[in-house]
Amino acid sequence: MTNRTMKIIIAAAEVTPIAKVGGLGDVIGALPKALAKLNLDARVIAPFYGAINRNKYPSKLIKQNLKVGSSSVNLWQTELPDSAVPVYLIEHAFFNGREIYSSPSADEPSDINKYNFFSRAILESLKAINFKPDVIHLNDWHTAAAANLLKTDYRNDEFFKQTKTLYTIHNLANQGPAGKNNYMADGILNSDLINTVSPTYAKEILTREYGAGLEKILSRRKKQLYGVLNGIDTNFFNPAADKLIDQNYSIENPEIKTANKQSLQKKLSLRADKNTALVGLITRFVKQKGVDLITEKFSELNCQFVFLGTGEKRYEVSLLALEKTYPDKFKILIKFDEKLAHEIYAASDIFLVPSRFEPCGLTQMIAMRYGTVPVARSTGGLVDTIAPLQKGGRGVRLISKILGNKPTGFLFEKINPAELYNTLKKSLNLYYNKPKVWRRLRINGMRQDFSWKKSAKEYLKLYKKLSPK
Repeated sequence: MTNRTMKIIIAAAEVTPIAKVGGLGDVIGALPKALAKLNLDARVIAPFYGAINRNKYPSKLIKQNLKVGSSSVNLWQTELPDSAVPVYLIEHAFFNGREIYSSPSADEPSDINKYNFFSRAILESLKAINFKPDVIHLNDWHTAAAANLLKTDYRNDEFFKQTKTLYTIHNLANQGPAGKNNYMADGILNSDLINTVSPTYAKEILTREYGAGLEKILSRRKKQLYGVLNGIDTNFFNPAADKLIDQNYSIENPEIKTANKQSLQKKLSLRADKNTALVGLITRFVKQKGVDLITEKFSELNCQFVFLGTGEKRYEVSLLALEKTYPDKFKILIKFDEKLAHEIYAASDIFLVPSRFEPCGLTQMIAMRYGTVPVARSTGGLVDTIAPLQKGGRGVRLISKILGNKPTGFLFEKINPAELYNTLKKSLNLYYNKPKVWRRLRINGMRQDFSWKKSAKEYLKLYKKLSPK
């Protein structure tokens, strides 16, 4: 496709910062900007939720009373902040609620009805604005019905005759509310190509352990299944220019990082000591994230812990109990605070990511950007982003199948407290006893390219597979 600009519409239930709940929104807010820099005409379409701040994100009405099935919608247009990427917002009573995602109730439609309608509205909106995409890039179960519609109700529609679909699975376990249809499965079966958000996760989901009940369906589409690693916003997450941290630093002067540690220790009423290792964790407190692996035994380690996040009550209560028993060791912050998150990345020496499964993971990439060494479970995107340091016959041997001989952190295999404890203990021993090796780990991590520029090129390859002309 050399003679004209490739047209891509990215359809999703979230787009950061306009309407965000989690990592899905971050991808949709970043990928089209990177695609635009590759000279693609990339646009976004999402619901116009009642929760969207209309003053902060002003939109103009471009289509009124657009027919969608037996109903009608209004179509609005805005742009992704700091870009010229168009964002189309579909306005309908389905999306008026204060929450982006809802559950079925007597006076509120279920998410199934809401996103089924959204899928059809995507197609009608494209026709209304006469944007004929080469690829409709669908994301997670919320948009999966559009792939099915293109093969059924719209199969004879000339407008979509040359249009192909790419379906991105951000988290296979999130298959939507239970119903007679599994929309995640529909997306997998009906899209032209499928991808997950890391190469290793793309392989894992073909197995019973990680397939979330869909491994047989995925195996049928194995030849059309790819893995593309997510990126991070390397401008927003940049220790050299970050306005949310106490002291800026870079790969040239990583030692300044200790000033951030002492600043955070004082702020959180921990003993301020630049020599004591600080271990950070920023996550949702849920089973997937492995926070239950952190037990009372961890209090025996020579370090301080700072955890930030929210989640299930049982995990919050368990972690807070550790803080109450060992206040000089643990600081548990049950909230989300962007500034505090950046301060933890900049202050920590070690960062924990003990996930049971991880489609991609962003926190380990951000941590390395800030010179913080990850200790993580060997799964999914964590395998694709962390080059493990391992012991060999002559002391420390630096090996990695993926990232060459420049290690950036530690990986552990088994999902149990002892495995995490022992791996963290090894990392602490290195921190205290091998400062030169530790500095190399930090520098190696800071040198990694986790930008969206790299990921966008991989998506471009998939788009070209779909539209090779």
